[in-house]
Amino acid sequence: MGCAPSIHVSQSGVIYCRDSEESNSPRQTTSVSQGPAAPLHGLFVQTDAADAIPPSCASGPPGAARVRRARGELGSGSSGGSAAPAVTTCRGRRRHCCSSAEAETQTSYTSVKVLLIFAKEDRQSDGFWWACDRAGYRCNIARTPESALECFLDKHHEIIVIDHRQTRNFDAEAVCRSIRATNPSEHTVILAVVSQTCSDHEEASVLPLLHAGFNRRFMENSSIIACYNELIQIEHGEVRSQFKLRACNSVFTALDHCHEAIEITSDDHVIQYVNPAFERMMGYHKGELLGKELAELPKSDKNRADLLETINTCIKKGKEWQGVYYARRKSGDSIQQHVKITPVIGQGGKIRHFVSLKKLCCTTDNNKQIHKVHRDSGDNSQTESHSFRYKNKRKESIDVKSISSRGSDAPSLQNRRYPSMARIHSMTIEAPITKVINIINAAQENSPVTVAEALDRVLEILRTTELYSPQLGTKDEDPHTSDLVGGLMTDGLRRLSGNEYVFTKNVHQSHSHLSMPITISDVPPSIAQLLDNEESWEFNIFELEAVTHKRPLVYLGLKVFSRFGVCEFLHCSETTLRAWLQVIEANYHSSNAYHNSTHAADVLHATAFFLGKERVKGSLDQLDEVAALIAATVHDVDHPGRTNSFLCNAGSELAVLYNDTAVLESHHTALAFQLTVKDNKCNIFKNIDRNHYRTLRQAIIDMVLATEMTKHFEHVNKFVNSINKPMAAEVEGGDCDCNPIGKNFPENQLLIKRMMIKCADVANPCRPLDLCIEWAGRISEEYFAQTDEEKRQGLPVVMPVFDRNTCSIPKSQISFIDYFITDMFDAWDAFAHLPALMQHLADNYKHWKTLDDLKCKSLRLPSDS
Repeated sequence: MGCAPSIHVSQSGVIYCRDSEESNSPRQTTSVSQGPAAPLHGLFVQTDAADAIPPSCASGPPGAARVRRARGELGSGSSGGSAAPAVTTCRGRRRHCCSSAEAETQTSYTSVKVLLIFAKEDRQSDGFWWACDRAGYRCNIARTPESALECFLDKHHEIIVIDHRQTRNFDAEAVCRSIRATNPSEHTVILAVVSQTCSDHEEASVLPLLHAGFNRRFMENSSIIACYNELIQIEHGEVRSQFKLRACNSVFTALDHCHEAIEITSDDHVIQYVNPAFERMMGYHKGELLGKELAELPKSDKNRADLLETINTCIKKGKEWQGVYYARRKSGDSIQQHVKITPVIGQGGKIRHFVSLKKLCCTTDNNKQIHKVHRDSGDNSQTESHSFRYKNKRKESIDVKSISSRGSDAPSLQNRRYPSMARIHSMTIEAPITKVINIINAAQENSPVTVAEALDRVLEILRTTELYSPQLGTKDEDPHTSDLVGGLMTDGLRRLSGNEYVFTKNVHQSHSHLSMPITISDVPPSIAQLLDNEESWEFNIFELEAVTHKRPLVYLGLKVFSRFGVCEFLHCSETTLRAWLQVIEANYHSSNAYHNSTHAADVLHATAFFLGKERVKGSLDQLDEVAALIAATVHDVDHPGRTNSFLCNAGSELAVLYNDTAVLESHHTALAFQLTVKDNKCNIFKNIDRNHYRTLRQAIIDMVLATEMTKHFEHVNKFVNSINKPMAAEVEGGDCDCNPIGKNFPENQLLIKRMMIKCADVANPCRPLDLCIEWAGRISEEYFAQTDEEKRQGLPVVMPVFDRNTCSIPKSQISFIDYFITDMFDAWDAFAHLPALMQHLADNYKHWKTLDDLKCKSLRLPSDS
């Protein structure tokens, strides 16, 4: 049931109207009393309350006495607008109500803002209004040029529709020119609505409209479908292109402020872009470089003869080249650079551009050359060392002159320091690493050449950005922490340099075509029908993955958590739970073949199934159940699709952070809590007391860490010795078979929870055959991708058997079942009684054995013949 929309009145008198967060109706009629706080001229919301519109038609445009159906059938009647002042009507429409956390997952295209500038309400303005309503755009209507300009400057609309059919109300071209004179209009598409031309008159030229600033012309047509089609075409054409252009502007801003020298050339090596760092490094102005071929620039004679040919051969094949290259500055000096050249593949798979990233190699000669450049420039407020520029932002900063002026106080220190010491002192970051660099710089002055060069290399390493960034923090928009725990990362790992790997930031995945439920009772019917079977072990998680467009975790989580009363236990609302599930699912990598949110949903389903078993339920209390469900949900969040061994071999930041011990499992739990507590809207723990929170947190951490496979046999053996054997002894002694062995025994509860999540995590071989086969293919593909990456990067191949050209999936599944699954599930079945799972396991094992035998026979056939 919907409730009244909210009304917001700005100081300027513009009234903004949008549906309430709790409303389920996208269209609401708003009654606004025209009291003393009347809006400014041309700015108010007019209502249909007085027109006694039937309830079925109550969603018509404000101020319309006549009601037009959304299908495009326009009725007739008095407009009632003759007695009304000029209006600006602001209305927001949402197809589905959502919290702000949910709204952040929408693409920018679904929040297109449209401004309609019509002096009077008529069928044409109503047609565009309903078209905006149908497309889900936020629409404003202005009746006067003044209110139109004010509204545009406030909202920065992407599309403006101006009535150009009559001139007695306002000059449409003058309105357009006034809007174009503002800075925000650069990325706005302005549409002129013109009158239908008579058949006996020649069609008017579009040039005057273009000269006035219009982008398009729309021939008068009040059909909602015609208006809708026009707006949709604009969005998918000009508007989306403008969104991309805005992003490009941001990219170029980043390039302009980048410390590394960037050079972009066309496929035939014509320079098309250089950033300021490149200009400073090479001594050229961009005007001297743009449009020139690289061959026209002076070359250094220090490179070996075949180097250029080697580089060209490599990059023309679409491969990246990295290495050391000598370049000649404008002054004629040769400088040594670390260069990385990356081909950019364009339309049709053809190389369109080459991007070169260049950093100075730190040698003693180069240091002196660069320092000389800075001394000659006389710019002490902005200096550069080894391609890093530091800006002095402290109130009492110390620049080169101030350091030099202290020569009388410390002559010996000044004499033996490099000039770059002044720049280090003027850095805004005060860190121990700064002191280290100071000492090394001081030691370099009187060191032998070989030692000085070695220390230059040390300085180059120490001056990398990562050393100055904190190593802990939350995964959000904070730039100091994003490199460590980067967040919606759908691309997994990316290579930087050497053996350094970091996670790319997870861009919020957009699924605007699928609405989010407000409550579990609001789930779409197709999904609700599937979820009706979620308590069954045969529940098909892949069908849920398909129907939810790869968002099964939110929907299954809402259903399962509701069944176990998680919200009641945590004293949190279902809205908070939904926001939390969205955040967690957004931080799973959909690009992973296996370790994605579907796997998390599968583990959650298995955990809930096990919790429903009589002996498990009798051994655990509600806190344990809640901890188990949360642990299952977050147990692989932000998994990069690579194993712990891979990350350790690659020297990843996470491996260093967690000392090569349970790297991913530690990261999953740490990130899960960081994501949860950083925003009150998704903090499911905000209402429980400290003691409960600490107990719950410890249980979640312990369960997730138990999924780490290096302690697999330790966990299984402890469970067998502490749970299975005492239970078997009780049965033989005649005690009740259903005695809750875990109750009041925290150590036993710990072992049960560990065993439960371990079995849920690798329950694939115990699923029905079709599900088992799909999971086997997915995990194999992920392992194949890791092997490919290891070979490509020259890292140790952790699992040589998983080579996509030679691997036998049946053999790998047989080995996995024999080595890990059989004993563990035998022990778990003895406790939880799971005959259906054990039957599936036997059937699946037989299936893999049959396939393996058939393959072996086919391989023997040629020799037999």
